[in-house]
Amino acid sequence: MGHVSALNTYLYTYLFGAEDGTEILALHGLTGHGRRWEALATDQLPDARWISPDLLGHGRSTWAPPWNLEAHVASLVDTLDAHARGPVLVVAHSFGCALALHLSRAVPDRVRGLVLLDPAIGLDPEVMQSVADLTISSPDYTDVAEARSEKVHGSWGEVARDVLENEIAEHLVPLANGRVNWRLSTPAVVTAWGELAREAVLPPAHLPTVLVQASKVQPPYVTPEFRKALTDHLGDNLTAVDLDCDHMVPQARPDEVAELVRTLL
Repeated sequence: MGHVSALNTYLYTYLFGAEDGTEILALHGLTGHGRRWEALATDQLPDARWISPDLLGHGRSTWAPPWNLEAHVASLVDTLDAHARGPVLVVAHSFGCALALHLSRAVPDRVRGLVLLDPAIGLDPEVMQSVADLTISSPDYTDVAEARSEKVHGSWGEVARDVLENEIAEHLVPLANGRVNWRLSTPAVVTAWGELAREAVLPPAHLPTVLVQASKVQPPYVTPEFRKALTDHLGDNLTAVDLDCDHMVPQARPDEVAELVRTLL
């Protein structure tokens, strides 16, 4: 289910739903993986064709650098070449939203709409430095219990327990040092935190876009400056929605997310 390009940007890609359905490119956030979209695709929107890659440095895709936004976008274009028949609706979460925005500018003819679920982009450089430092100093976990506890007491607190257990079974792996971590490249993740401090970009002004802000995230990933810029730029092409949840919007609020996706299918 993967694809090897001339640039070696191999993205392992999950395909869900109807082969002839409207195509969705689904982009997970930092430390995630493509199978996070499986439940939404299978339970909520099975009539669509879901193209759900593991991003660079994540899951079963290549962990080789470069890991900047441009490299991520190039790998996504390769993924579209391999799997998409025509323009796609991009459904993205967190860091994936930054990639969605850059993709929409790089290949505007291949993106027919955006659903941005609590996007992280244009964030405070000092905060991103702190998060990157923390990732380096504490990159992994003592055991499964510690990894689970971090999720439950963090942004996964509202996610159903069976969804969390599926995440652990799929994505948590033993390390050579006897500890465990999510199946990812720590250097790639650290690089991504730095990339999120880059200035936010806006999609083409004609592009139908749904913005979801998770109102329990404080300080917000969706900065007031970015939200205003998006509103001013897109006008009637923007639908902005606030959901009273934490950051894991697709897992915590699948019904609401599915309804919003349907408005652009």
